[in-house]
Amino acid sequence: METDLQLVHRARDGDQPAFAVLVRRHREKVFHLAVSILGPALVPEAEDVAQEVFLKAHKSLRAFRGEAEFCTWLYRITFNEASNVKALARHKRPHFDESALLGAAGSGPSPHQEAEDSDRNRHLTECISTLPETYQSALRLYYWLGNGVDEVAALLGVPENTAKSYLHRARQLLHGMLRQKGYEL
Repeated sequence: METDLQLVHRARDGDQPAFAVLVRRHREKVFHLAVSILGPALVPEAEDVAQEVFLKAHKSLRAFRGEAEFCTWLYRITFNEASNVKALARHKRPHFDESALLGAAGSGPSPHQEAEDSDRNRHLTECISTLPETYQSALRLYYWLGNGVDEVAALLGVPENTAKSYLHRARQLLHGMLRQKGYEL
């Protein structure tokens, strides 16, 4: 199996199947990183970001100097692109799929419990949105998408211990913010 660097060299020379292998190899992680930055309400935008990342990577392949791993370079493009989309998306309404509509009509917890859960989730979402982008991404990758610490580190382009620190600091900050809002964890 060829390394990413070998595939990059072939793709630079116009070998489209080589670039297709790079896309297949990294598309899932690029998408997950985009979702971790944009949040669960913007999954369609994350799909668009992933496509845009590979278009930009293909156009900029000659600019890749090989000083870092190809995946690190690609994930940095993803991080920048998703951050730009997130800044623009703050002014749009989130997308809801059919399951959200069906869930609204189903039987479940009492209205009082739903109101409490909704209030807690709203506060949690507000608290998460005040964290630095890297902490938000680390939390979403780890808790929402179920990635391991090693995968979080790779997707964020940081050492594994740094990813652990991001998660630890983010949890500490969230616990403090939620306590201030009256929630005991």
